[in-house]
Amino acid sequence: MFPARGLANAGPRLFCEPSAMHWQTTRYRIDLTRPRVMGIVNVTPDSFSDGGRYLAPSDAIARAESLVRDGADILDLGAESTRPGAVAPDTAEELSRLMPVLKAVLDLGVPVSVDTSNPEVMHAVLDAGADIVNDVRSLARPGALDMVARHPSAGLCLMHLRGEPATMQAVVPDYPDVVAEVRDFLRSRLDAALSAGIAPGRIVLDPGIGFAKTPAHNLSLLRRQRDLEVLGRPLLVGWSRKSTLGLLTGRPAAQRVAASVAAAVLAVHEGARIVRVHDVAETVDAVKLWTSAFGPHAGPG
Repeated sequence: MFPARGLANAGPRLFCEPSAMHWQTTRYRIDLTRPRVMGIVNVTPDSFSDGGRYLAPSDAIARAESLVRDGADILDLGAESTRPGAVAPDTAEELSRLMPVLKAVLDLGVPVSVDTSNPEVMHAVLDAGADIVNDVRSLARPGALDMVARHPSAGLCLMHLRGEPATMQAVVPDYPDVVAEVRDFLRSRLDAALSAGIAPGRIVLDPGIGFAKTPAHNLSLLRRQRDLEVLGRPLLVGWSRKSTLGLLTGRPAAQRVAASVAAAVLAVHEGARIVRVHDVAETVDAVKLWTSAFGPHAGPG
C-alpha cells in the first residue's frame, strides 16, 4: 500500500494490465488508481524555470518540505539541467548537489525520485535509499541499464528523447509521425529494460514533452496520448512551465501556472497516471476536481 496518501480513485479508462495500476519502487508500491502529482525540486544553477533558487541544500530541503505540505505524492530531485544548451555537471558535482538533499527528504514520507542519466549517480542514490530513477535518456548510457537492473525493486521512468538536451533544439525536429516515433522508441527501451530483468511493474513511461519536439509535436502527443496505452505501462507526463506553453500564452516561465495546471489536467484526462509539476498545490486541487468529476466514484451524470 501507499503509506502517505494511498487512497483509491481512478480515471475514466484504465490500462488493460492490472500491474499498470501500481508502480513498484524501492520503499513504496504506489497506487495509480488515482492520478499522482510529482513535485519538482531542481538542485541546479541553470534550470529553465527555477534554476539557482534551490541550489543550496537548505533551500532545496525547504522546497521539498513545502511541496509535501502542498500535497505532492512523489518528489523528483534533479541536479542536472536538461534545458536546451545546458552543460551537464560531472559526477562529483552532481552528487555534491544531490546527496545532502536526498538524505534529508527520504524522511518526508513520500517516494523520492532522482532525475539522472549518470550510472555512477544512480548507484550512489539507490544505495542511499532513493525510490525511483527518472532518466531522460532512458538508460542509454553505458552501464545505466545494468545498474538499475541490479537493484531488486527501484522504480524507473523511461523518457523519449532524440539526441542530447544540450543540442536537441539546434535543428528543428522532424518526425513523419511524432506519436508513432515516441511509441516505437519507448517500446524499444521498455523491451531493453524487461530483457535486462527489470520487472514491468517497476516501469513507467514518459513521452518527453518539449524534448526535441516542436509545439505542434507536443500538442499532437497530448491529443493522441492514449495511442501510447498500447505499451501497457503507466504514463508520466511533464508539461509544467514548458516553452510550448509560453509560446501559446505569451507568458514567461514564472507566469505559466494556469497553463501548466490546465495541461496537467488534460494529460490526466487522456490517461496520464503521474504528472510532474512545479506548482503542486494548484495541480493537486485541479486533479481533485477532475477525479471528483470523472473518477469511478464520481456519481451519476
